[in-house]
Amino acid sequence: MVLVGKELFLRSQYTSMLREKLVEAHGEIETFQFSGETAEPAMVLDECRSFGLMASHKLVIVDEADQFVKADTRPMLERYAQNPSEQATLVLRGAKWNKGKLDDAIAQAGLILRCDDVEPAVAVRWAQARAGKAYESSIDPRAASALVERLGADLGKIDSELAKLATAAGKGNAITIELIVELVGMTREDDVWAIQEALLCGDATRTLKELHVILNNSGKGTHVPVSFACCDLARKLMGIAQGMEQGHNANALAKEMKLWGPSRDPIMHAARRVGAMRARKLFDECVRADVALKSSMGTPMRTLEMLALSFSRISR
Repeated sequence: MVLVGKELFLRSQYTSMLREKLVEAHGEIETFQFSGETAEPAMVLDECRSFGLMASHKLVIVDEADQFVKADTRPMLERYAQNPSEQATLVLRGAKWNKGKLDDAIAQAGLILRCDDVEPAVAVRWAQARAGKAYESSIDPRAASALVERLGADLGKIDSELAKLATAAGKGNAITIELIVELVGMTREDDVWAIQEALLCGDATRTLKELHVILNNSGKGTHVPVSFACCDLARKLMGIAQGMEQGHNANALAKEMKLWGPSRDPIMHAARRVGAMRARKLFDECVRADVALKSSMGTPMRTLEMLALSFSRISR
């Protein structure tokens, strides 16, 4: 079996599922794990072919599979895949996989499963299913979206937080947005991106207050990601506003600009209200401000204050 993709949690989950199936079929099994960067193919295959001392079946795992399967080792692995050992299951895992004739041989005897990063919408649905199946809890779509917005679509992080949240909620109780806000800590990056909500509120006082909180309570250099957040928001407003004026479907535009969760509707409404011309001018202003910050022209606080006021004016 080959488990390939950047989503480490999926690779681990598929491995656990396979181990459970092997235990059902063979009783107790032995597990051996190798690093593809250092393991010799002959040593790994010898382990697959040799009889176990403690159990009747072995699970042999090789990580960093792309380092293990190379031009000089492929022929040996192809021959093994054509006649695999019955007393062992070989699993090759890694973020990368180079396709070749070996794939056909593996397909005849096993599986190649993709473990790619998931989209936020998929992560939201997964969180809902996972809460019930693994933690005897529940989480509605809105709360799951808030959780994914805070953590990103990293299934490992989401699973870890679901375990904590389910315990806090109590067995059988739902995980609420209030509980997520209380227990799921926001990273520095999350704090910075929170400025986007304040930029769209139309209240200059609130926007400047939020800006000062972020810049005064974060480390040196925070103005750089804040500036990027401003540029990103202006880019989305411009793209959506232009698309709307050209008659494109709003849902398609939202998907193209990667808008999802609670932030989707406020940005869509703001783009409709602002219009393409004003959004384009705002984006140009953001770019100029970003250049000024990177060229040490003026002070970061003053530059970002002026930019925040521009957002406030168009958001009224």
